[in-house]
Amino acid sequence: MLRLGEIGVPTHFVRRLNMREQLVREVEIIPLEVVVRNVAAGSLAQRFGLTEGTPLPRSVVEYYFKSHSLEDPMVSEEHITAFGWATPMDLDEIMSMALRINDFLSGLFIGIGLKLVDFRLEFGRLYNGDEFQIVLADEISPDNCRLWDVKTGERLDKDRFRRDLGNVEEAYQEVARRLGILPEGGPRDFQGPAIMQ
Repeated sequence: MLRLGEIGVPTHFVRRLNMREQLVREVEIIPLEVVVRNVAAGSLAQRFGLTEGTPLPRSVVEYYFKSHSLEDPMVSEEHITAFGWATPMDLDEIMSMALRINDFLSGLFIGIGLKLVDFRLEFGRLYNGDEFQIVLADEISPDNCRLWDVKTGERLDKDRFRRDLGNVEEAYQEVARRLGILPEGGPRDFQGPAIMQ
């Protein structure tokens, strides 16, 4: 979030408190999951009968309605504007930010030997009186990204859990180590809170 803020992407992030907590501004979440896809994988590969790993001719942006009870159905811009979740101007801003974030993250991850296959974003409205600004909200992590090692194709993301590949924690830690946010020895290098009896 800090790096995205540095390139002008507005976010809800204020500061990191520790390895597991952060301070964020309160936003009104837009009830959409915005998925940016660079490579055929997951549901996109299934829906269109594509071989997983096939590079897409260009990045594809998809919208899903945030509803666990409905299993987050895919929606079109027509649904979004008709149901009042966002205006056409909001969607233009969301699309522009999503593609800018994709460009930045793709470069960031390729620099550490990872391919950004796809990822999910959430946006919110940050109010200042009657005015609001659309900002990136939620998180960016291996929980909402597909990250494959460039050389080996190893999955270092949520698919380790979904496909029962094991070593989920180790894969996430490898991503953090490559990003330089986790020391080589892992999280045990940090002094944790004292256990109370």
